[in-house]
Amino acid sequence: MAATASRTLLAGLPRRLVQDGLIGEEQLLEATELAKKQKLPLVAYLVNEDLADARAIAVAASHEFGVPLLDLDAIDIDLDVVRSVDQKLVSKHRVLPLVRRGQRLFLGISDPTNLQAIDDIKFQTSLRIDPVVVEQDKLEALIVKAIEAVDTTMDDLDDDDFDLENLDIGSEDDEPDEIQRADIEDAPVVRFVNKILLDAIKRGASDVHFEPYEKFFRVRTRLDGVLSEVAQPPVALATKVCARLKVMSRMDIAERRVPQDGRIKMRLSKNRAIDFRVNSCPTLYGEKIVLRILDPAQAQLGIEVLGYEDDQKQMYLKHLNKPYGMILVTGPTGSGKTVSLYTGMSILNTVDRNISTAEDPVEINLPGVNQVNVNPKVGLTFASALKAFLRQDPDIIMVGEIRDLETAEIATKAAQTGHLVLSTLHTNDAPKTLTRLVDIGVKPYAIATSVSLIIAQRLARKLCDNCKESKDVPREALEKEGFDAEELDSGITIFAPTGCKSCNDGYKGRIGIFQVMEVTEAMGRIIMEGGNAIQVADQAKSEGVIDLRRAGLNKVKDGVTSLEEINRVTIE
Repeated sequence: MAATASRTLLAGLPRRLVQDGLIGEEQLLEATELAKKQKLPLVAYLVNEDLADARAIAVAASHEFGVPLLDLDAIDIDLDVVRSVDQKLVSKHRVLPLVRRGQRLFLGISDPTNLQAIDDIKFQTSLRIDPVVVEQDKLEALIVKAIEAVDTTMDDLDDDDFDLENLDIGSEDDEPDEIQRADIEDAPVVRFVNKILLDAIKRGASDVHFEPYEKFFRVRTRLDGVLSEVAQPPVALATKVCARLKVMSRMDIAERRVPQDGRIKMRLSKNRAIDFRVNSCPTLYGEKIVLRILDPAQAQLGIEVLGYEDDQKQMYLKHLNKPYGMILVTGPTGSGKTVSLYTGMSILNTVDRNISTAEDPVEINLPGVNQVNVNPKVGLTFASALKAFLRQDPDIIMVGEIRDLETAEIATKAAQTGHLVLSTLHTNDAPKTLTRLVDIGVKPYAIATSVSLIIAQRLARKLCDNCKESKDVPREALEKEGFDAEELDSGITIFAPTGCKSCNDGYKGRIGIFQVMEVTEAMGRIIMEGGNAIQVADQAKSEGVIDLRRAGLNKVKDGVTSLEEINRVTIE
């Protein structure tokens, strides 16, 4: 009777294991009870205790239930697929999502009779679940690896150089007690945020993105102009991380319906502090926070390392030393306009010059320069700041951006009346800048008599000197890219990225690509006669001004960057 009773307790996979002689019946019954007490799946208990071979169990399960067998050593985990399933379910049932094909999700599982796991994941994802039998020991190892890759844990955030909980962090008008209370409330979140910011600074990133979604929360940084994911904390932390960042930047924590702006100062040492410009934006699943890293060490570079050709550098220096006129730097957001302007101002910043700037916001502190933070809420606009500057005996004026007619008119008048004016504009190249000013409403004669130099620029990633390799490119392909026959006859070596430990996918750092166009009398005449950007571009070309594409090809020819990178940042 006892033997008959024990057989009735065995069904499904356990019965198959006994029939195949992988484990004795009594031993299996005992293991089943112990697995329940330890709240472990039976297969996991058998493998952990060396009571049965993981490979043999997987083969038996596959044969018994007609479920495909997969060797996990033969695949790479897809983190996007892993993220689609709640980590709590993965940890509870010891299963792992492997591949998704449309509405089908293939689930790695060591026991296909674990219907509870299949049903739970099906309910959570609303997908059809197709189980795939895998070996228990390999499954456990892969689950640990996948969770570590997806989930940035709070316990591994130690840093040898900084006390992550007690960094000197605040805003321009801190209330230390309030910041400290927020720190005490949730120290792990404080350490996590500090760690992310420190890592971004160390890697030389320009921006940090904290992005909440329905089923995951990710952190990305922009390094050398390219975004990449650096962490994916548990989605439950999204609200706490957002609140921490808003406290640090003096935003209204209770206001989640409208975008907000703030600023953070992180003091790394007595001699070095980093500023972060912070913006929050309400999205479907919470507030996205983006931080722009304002590192004075990166912004104040010598003109020699920016990437200007020799003749371009001399042209820029020539116009910086003029007593009046307007220098405009143009390009999209993130193209390095601020660095170019600050480099020029650093050259001009001498004791015998009065320099004033109006910026939104002031990104880099320059001792000796009178910098004004524009604040439209209280009536301090670019135009009103410019009017004030003109009453304070200025030599040089810098306007962060020309956005409207009033600002443009005041700037052009200042340039016409004995002041050097520097500013930025958002256009695609130098010739379009002149017609853009006309579109804003500036009189053509004012443009022709005030604007003296226009610099259009882009930033391209530099090839890593340690691992770049030469690449064979057919002559016809190089001609199509824009190289001329004379260059090709003299021989050109094209380099491509490889990738090593000291770089990022074959690139390390960035360099500027510039179109430096002096506004000549002929160009001024074209503008006053109502000409368009194409006519200005043709005139510039006839005067020997190279466009951005040609400047990029010169960097390729010099082995500084790759053809693929130039194609990314310029057009043919």
